[in-house]
Amino acid sequence: MPNRDIYLLSPRALSPETIAVAFAKTSRAPESFREIAAELSDEKSAKFHEKWVVGYGHASVAEHAVLHIAFENVSRIAIESIEGNRLASYTEKSTRYQKWGPDDFTIPPELREAGHPLRDEYIKTIRFLFRTYAESLDPVKNLVLQRSPRRENESDEGYDRRIRSQYVDTCRFILPAAANANVGMTANARVLENAIRKMLSHPLAEVREIGEQVKATAKSEVPTLVKYADAVPYLIETTLEFANRKSQIVNRKSEWCTLMDFDKDGEKKVLAAALYRFGEMTYAEALDYIISLKEAELTQLAESLLGRLGRYDVPLRELEYAAYTFDLVMDQGAYAEFKRHRMMTQTPQLLTTRLGYATPRLITEAGFGSKYEAAMKSAEEMFEKLYAFNPQVAQYVVPNGFNRRVLAQFNLREAYAFCQLRSAANAHYSIRRVAQKMYEEMACAHPLLTKYMKLPDEPWQNVEEKYFVK
Repeated sequence: MPNRDIYLLSPRALSPETIAVAFAKTSRAPESFREIAAELSDEKSAKFHEKWVVGYGHASVAEHAVLHIAFENVSRIAIESIEGNRLASYTEKSTRYQKWGPDDFTIPPELREAGHPLRDEYIKTIRFLFRTYAESLDPVKNLVLQRSPRRENESDEGYDRRIRSQYVDTCRFILPAAANANVGMTANARVLENAIRKMLSHPLAEVREIGEQVKATAKSEVPTLVKYADAVPYLIETTLEFANRKSQIVNRKSEWCTLMDFDKDGEKKVLAAALYRFGEMTYAEALDYIISLKEAELTQLAESLLGRLGRYDVPLRELEYAAYTFDLVMDQGAYAEFKRHRMMTQTPQLLTTRLGYATPRLITEAGFGSKYEAAMKSAEEMFEKLYAFNPQVAQYVVPNGFNRRVLAQFNLREAYAFCQLRSAANAHYSIRRVAQKMYEEMACAHPLLTKYMKLPDEPWQNVEEKYFVK
């Protein structure tokens, strides 16, 4: 019998397109991957992709060509579009640990023309926000230093990191969406092609420019697999038509966290699916059996399914058979953390100043409250002027402290990942409040299976009271 062999097709030796072809050919060629790859060249690989991926639509082949793309000095509002691709991986410059300089912002292409009536006022407002941000750092830092003395045997580096994570974390509420950041993206060529199409179809000119740059950059590595990535009329026209309908619906005030929908039989469906996985019955039979059980028996079955979970364990996939839909309002800083959970289906509304803003308690206790409010007011005034010109462009001036609406749907398995991670003590307090409140709503709906989540014993009201001014 042949020996098992596991090895790399290294990108240091082979191009991404060649690796993709080597993997694709194994479905019909008996040779080893090494032998297949040895017969390939970049030219042969390009012809293969032109025929099979482009010509016959075998797009899954492109998933074996992986690229690592670095984006530098793009606005945070543009990063939302870059990161809006579920099957890619990202690491982003963090507003929690790094400080921004006075010139670290983007002027939208729509305002770049000399003489544009809003250009100078936009720049003035952004510079005022950045100046206020810079001025807030020392007062808040000094307050944190007073309240957080150095621990025994704590190094200078460790102490600085602990303090920085508190005061920079708070001052970031002032930074607008125009603030620049860097992000690294790892994606296969199939995902990247779709990402480029979405960027080229985006309402913001900056995102379209980035899409052109990504396409040109990617073509140097995968010249065949992304060369037909173009703007999509469906995305452009549908976005435009629905944007024009929004004024027909009256905005109403609502709770900031509303569980809009959930499957009332979700817990029974999860338990039935678990039985189905390890049994030989039909799903209907498994569900009938679960429905017949008494409460004590259901509790015992839930304990068998989830009682052994360790802190870092991932529950079985059968938890995905229970789903939840939330209508949420959270500050933009919290949404920056929330959007990373791409296994959810998320529908964020455009950034706005019309839903009010959050005020961190540290800001006011450091004596910086009036300056913070002045910064927020300046953003509100500029937002309305920009909104009349272009609602998409108006987003650039919105600071992290302002609230944003987002609709989110996800299953119980993702709820475990989100709630446990984002309610942890080292999570930002904005997202901790959201995670704790969402958990509370789900626990009321499905108490049997949510009780095994490992969350701090701290209700969301405590987080709100400790960190925010009402």
